[in-house]
Amino acid sequence: MTSTLQTEFEFTLPKGYVDDDGTLHREGLMRLATGADEIQPLQDPRVQSNASYLTIILLSRVVTTLGTVPEVTPPIIEALFVADLAYLQDLYERVNTREADVVDAVCPDCGERFEAQVKSNSDLVAEPEAESKHWDGNGSAGTPTVTEVKAGKGGE
Repeated sequence: MTSTLQTEFEFTLPKGYVDDDGTLHREGLMRLATGADEIQPLQDPRVQSNASYLTIILLSRVVTTLGTVPEVTPPIIEALFVADLAYLQDLYERVNTREADVVDAVCPDCGERFEAQVKSNSDLVAEPEAESKHWDGNGSAGTPTVTEVKAGKGGE
């Protein structure tokens, strides 16, 4: 059985980018980052004078499409609303540092944080944890209904 590597990930921005004509762009694609994506921006003078600018350049390299915008450039990433920038940063981290289909979740009953595997847009299955009350071993009857899911580090 041959497994394929998913290298592009669709997304929908929470707010969206508004271009000069007033058109809202929310749908896009992000590709997996390469070593060059991480290293080459470090030579950019904007990054050397302000380390926070690394995020802007990095995202402009890996966000391949955004609505009908012809090219995603650093000025376009700069113009995003903070919620959209945070969303893309989180997506970048998820697809490049851990499985894209795993999100941090919070049990609505006890508040315990755990990882949930996203099988589809609305179907969550808890990952097994040793001795966890949130896992019954077969991923069905004991799996909690997750009403609050926050992707990112520690559900933040």
